[in-house]
Amino acid sequence: MRHIYLFSDATGETVERVVRAALSQFRDVEVRFHRMSRIRTRDDVRHSLEEVLKERGIVVYTLVDTELAHLLRDEAEALGLESIDLISPLLYKLSDFFGVPPQKEPGLLYQLNAEYHKRVEAVDFTVKHDDGQDPRGLAKADFVLVGVSRSSKTPLSMYLAHKGYKVANVPLVKGIDPPPELFKVNPDRVVGLIIDSHRLVEIRSARLRNLGQSSRGSYAAIEKVEEELDACRRLYRRNPQWLVIDVTRRSVEESAAEILQKLND
Repeated sequence: MRHIYLFSDATGETVERVVRAALSQFRDVEVRFHRMSRIRTRDDVRHSLEEVLKERGIVVYTLVDTELAHLLRDEAEALGLESIDLISPLLYKLSDFFGVPPQKEPGLLYQLNAEYHKRVEAVDFTVKHDDGQDPRGLAKADFVLVGVSRSSKTPLSMYLAHKGYKVANVPLVKGIDPPPELFKVNPDRVVGLIIDSHRLVEIRSARLRNLGQSSRGSYAAIEKVEEELDACRRLYRRNPQWLVIDVTRRSVEESAAEILQKLND
């Protein structure tokens, strides 16, 4: 059994991935990993090296603080330990290439990965809760958008999801009650969308033409659209804590900015 000690100023995931990739080229070797995470001080370096001496092995490290990296190299050498610095040579080369020094901030890669996974999770949630799907999940949403058909619920939901917010949306259909789960959601997280009736007729008519269907039906008729919007407004008045925004002639980005600003306020 060979021991590999993974020293990191963050979680140690990066150094472990690199080492595992290298180990894939070696067959029939028994290895035990020891993660020495969040090494931020000189004492952290020395205490961690004391652990290495109990079961001697090779030290592999990714420390963005060059002083700590040099200390670890020197201390390991003094103790007769093999060590490999995975990141400092790359930082030096990139610094020369870009003409700027590295930030030397521990954990930046982990933060970026965490942010990426947060967005992926938000998009997955939003897709699964689009257009009233699975109302049981409404309570887990950061925002719940409600509105009549073609009032930008789905584009707005996906835009917010790519910013890391879990969004569900519920269609409001005249004569059909919204799911009871909607009224159990914290009302401060519900956003009602409203739109000008004539603009909505334009959007619905264009949608029908794109589908190769006639725009003369009730779906795009001004009288029916105004009835839907009146019912929508009555619902909003019965729930005064809901945030209501007008999306008429607004881009998705503008509507999202207003939602985030008002809810943050």
